[in-house]
Amino acid sequence: MPSEDSAASQGPNEPMDSQGSKDPKGSEGPNGPTSVVSPYDGPPRPLQPTRRLDAHSLRGLAHPLRMRIFELLSLDGPATATGLSERVGQNTGTVSWHLRHLAEHGFIEEETGRGTKRERWWRRADATNELNMADFRDKPDSRGALSVYLHELVQQYFDRVTNYISEDWDDVWRNAGTVADWPDLRLTPEQLAALNAELMAVVARHTPAPDAPPAPGALPVVVQLQSFPRHKHGNS
Repeated sequence: MPSEDSAASQGPNEPMDSQGSKDPKGSEGPNGPTSVVSPYDGPPRPLQPTRRLDAHSLRGLAHPLRMRIFELLSLDGPATATGLSERVGQNTGTVSWHLRHLAEHGFIEEETGRGTKRERWWRRADATNELNMADFRDKPDSRGALSVYLHELVQQYFDRVTNYISEDWDDVWRNAGTVADWPDLRLTPEQLAALNAELMAVVARHTPAPDAPPAPGALPVVVQLQSFPRHKHGNS
């Protein structure tokens, strides 16, 4: 790995600002980020519908097991309840219940023409999900679901990094990947927003079209982005 520690987080997307306009930066407000990109979303594809999460849909997703199931379907493609149960360590009945719950809230859908009545295949719905923190500031009943969602999302990002570190990769891939951070920046909110927009634009340039054939030797790659202010401590 390179000597600089590069920390990763979420694929690029187009979060929305508090007025509902497109904001590729994601902005910071007094109570935390005002825009948070939903999990497992890359750059929105042309004509792909965009879904803005509200309190009802957020409660449908904000559960540790449902978020894990949704992550697996987003990253690895369609699966059955049996296959997912083996990966998440839960019985098939429990996984099936959560799959139906995700489907009722529009996050996943059955893959028609595949499987049987006893063993259905499920896939992620073809939509870009966006969550705007400002939508929940005046909704105390949603704070529990929002807290679960954010904490599980960060935990998933952490788990991806630790899995990568513990896995056996050859030197070529080890030298290509990175886990890094730059803690000495001093930026205004506008400068931080501009930095995020530039980084997302770089990732977008390297994101192939959905129907483009992969390059020889190409593997799925996760790019995670986390950038945020921190309060100063000490006398410096």
